[in-house]
Amino acid sequence: MDSNSNESNTKKRSMTGKQNVYEAKRSKQEDNTNINIYGDGASWFRGSIIGKGRYGSVFVANLNTESGYTSYPSIMAVKSAEVSASGSLKKEKEVMDDIRGSPYVIKCYGDEITKGENNKRAYNLLLEYASGGTLANLIKKSHGKGLLENDVKRYARSILKGLSHVHKRGYVHCDLKPDNVLLVANKSNDGYIAKIGDLGLAKRVEQSKKNDSGRYWRGNPLYFSPEAVVNGVQKQAADIWAFGIIMFEMLAGNPPWHLYKGLGINKVLKRISYESEIESVMVSAGISEEGKSFLKGCLCKKVMCRLSADMLLDHPFLKGLVEDDVDEVDEIQQ
Repeated sequence: MDSNSNESNTKKRSMTGKQNVYEAKRSKQEDNTNINIYGDGASWFRGSIIGKGRYGSVFVANLNTESGYTSYPSIMAVKSAEVSASGSLKKEKEVMDDIRGSPYVIKCYGDEITKGENNKRAYNLLLEYASGGTLANLIKKSHGKGLLENDVKRYARSILKGLSHVHKRGYVHCDLKPDNVLLVANKSNDGYIAKIGDLGLAKRVEQSKKNDSGRYWRGNPLYFSPEAVVNGVQKQAADIWAFGIIMFEMLAGNPPWHLYKGLGINKVLKRISYESEIESVMVSAGISEEGKSFLKGCLCKKVMCRLSADMLLDHPFLKGLVEDDVDEVDEIQQ
């Protein structure tokens, strides 16, 4: 098979549930190059590749019904990397074990070592499968118009519930962005529930001090808070700022800094620290007054004025929503 053709085929992925399930059930022989590199698990078959990042690759995986193993769901997402380069995935597994218990954070079912072509050993993180893809893809499909406000409210509430859980467990996500918010099918209807994923850069609150030897940032600079840009500090309030940027994208269809993308990252970072700058982009985006009030609670330059996840959940902007059909778990007992 031609390698360029194979790479093109593996990147094509539908956002619809039915087509995603179809992708997951494709014969292994259709994508032999990608699958056999890392091999199959003891109770699951590796399917097509659905993502790639600095940590490795993400595949769809189907449960081997003949294995007799019933602890896994019939379909999962598997993050894989060579054992020698799996430090980030192992770190993510540790974090997910610490914060398990929220229906608004992607579930981790465990990890496993597999052996593929040429006896290459891979570390695999077994995760909840999101048939709706990422929030980033959904926003992109709006073609700059943004999502329906009621959908924005539902996704915002889900993200905040997940973020509240992460924060109560003593962590800072550090890389909150639309690419790391996954859409999982809702049990009761055809919609999706937003869940926080990709916790490989998360750190404990006590680690969130300024690096005396110089700035050390985690995550995408376009979602950095003013205090992260100026002082190199990323605490839980920085996650709230990143959430505010996500909110802006959902409402407006583009991030607040997209008009400045030609200026270069350093000039964009400089603008992030100007409070008047974020005010002006909210006005130009045509966001409702209630939406602006909510955003101001997230995007206040002064950390002490920025609202917490729980405070934002009580904001009038999120009132009147129907509850998601999820299995709530007692955070204290997990």
